[in-house]
Amino acid sequence: MPRQSQGNEDRSVRLLKVGERVRHLLSELLARQQVHDDILTAHTLSVTEVRMSPDLRQAKVYVKPLLGGDEEEVLTALRRNTAFLQREVAQRLGLKFAPKLRFLADESFDEADRIERLLNDPKVTRDLGEE
Repeated sequence: MPRQSQGNEDRSVRLLKVGERVRHLLSELLARQQVHDDILTAHTLSVTEVRMSPDLRQAKVYVKPLLGGDEEEVLTALRRNTAFLQREVAQRLGLKFAPKLRFLADESFDEADRIERLLNDPKVTRDLGEE
């Protein structure tokens, strides 16, 4: 029987679902402090997004320390514990291949703040005023 080809929508939905599962697993591991690292236990982290590659072998994990402090230190600690986190995700996810995790800082909050400051600029406010 020939294999049915999946459209772009089906693949993207699968990527989103797997990415969400990985995000939930990592959030749970970090929230329950199952990673034995002093830096990670001292900070509360938010896993904001996980973007999976089309073959599900790579995962970009975007994290943000709450209260915004020591971002580089936290990223270094996460990268140091990548092997443990990958192993845990692989065991709990049940995929054929364990995704390779790559931790990155989430810059979307900083970008949103920048846009908010631009929109609150008096020159922009004047232009957006009533006509």
